[in-house]
Amino acid sequence: MGFFIETLFGGLMAGMLYSLIALGFVLIFKASGVFNFAQGAMVLFAALAMARFSEWFPALLGFDSKLLANLLAFVAAMAVMIVVAWLVEKLVLGRLVNQEGITLLMATLGITYFLDGFGQTIFGSDIYKIDVGLPKDPIFLFESLFEGGVLINKEDLYAAVIAAALVALLSLFFQKTATGRALRAVADDHQAAQSIGIPLNRIWVIVWSVAGFVALVAGIIWGSKLGVQFSLSLVALKALPVVILGGLTSVPGAIVGGLIIGVGEKLSEVYIGPMLGGGIEIWFAYVLALAFLLVRPQGLFGEKIIDRV
Repeated sequence: MGFFIETLFGGLMAGMLYSLIALGFVLIFKASGVFNFAQGAMVLFAALAMARFSEWFPALLGFDSKLLANLLAFVAAMAVMIVVAWLVEKLVLGRLVNQEGITLLMATLGITYFLDGFGQTIFGSDIYKIDVGLPKDPIFLFESLFEGGVLINKEDLYAAVIAAALVALLSLFFQKTATGRALRAVADDHQAAQSIGIPLNRIWVIVWSVAGFVALVAGIIWGSKLGVQFSLSLVALKALPVVILGGLTSVPGAIVGGLIIGVGEKLSEVYIGPMLGGGIEIWFAYVLALAFLLVRPQGLFGEKIIDRV
């Protein structure tokens, strides 16, 4: 039982990180109807900016405080992501208003490859380190209940708490603030929102900026765990099955979907993997997403769209 709980905790903590990345997809889709294929590239770009700025600022300004370096790097990386959001709206989305969904999807694919290449040009293509002070030593919990206790990685625990707090804050932002209500209004009907004076262009810049902030936090966490490398954008694509499972328009769905996939892939790898030769963790999320597309295409919490003829 101790080993099962240990595996379960590991899945829940990984699931929270998947949910954090999935939120970027959901936020942009809710506000603009665009499935943002570039979210993975945004995570990588933000992580590269954070890693490199934290190296460059101490060298340029002549100080050796890691805390100050990380704070300045975070502010600078966030400013870069806001500029990216503004450019995306001005140069791409603003020129493709009311276009077909496939056109917008291809636009985000173009943004993906641009960010991948531009990030490599500016920040380099080596593996970089992000050190924000997350403890990496493991701890043992419930030693009185289970023999040997339950082994938990402190870094995973802290990362899961940060992700959960950010998810909660974003949910409150959408529900309780005027800007959040405007975002939901735009998500429901672009033309109706415009007719009551909600500026679409400003809303899209805000939502892409929020998605950039989410990408930055996710990039810092994953970069701290794995190092900042170009495979990080592939890790971010694990969030695609999460949004399919939870629903493209649902913030709670992103959370629940992430937890289900995180737990499911860990348990299946540990308990079923040895019987099938391993590797289940790689494809489990996508097979589960495929099953949901066949049975419930809108996901667990997505809106079922009915077209009347």
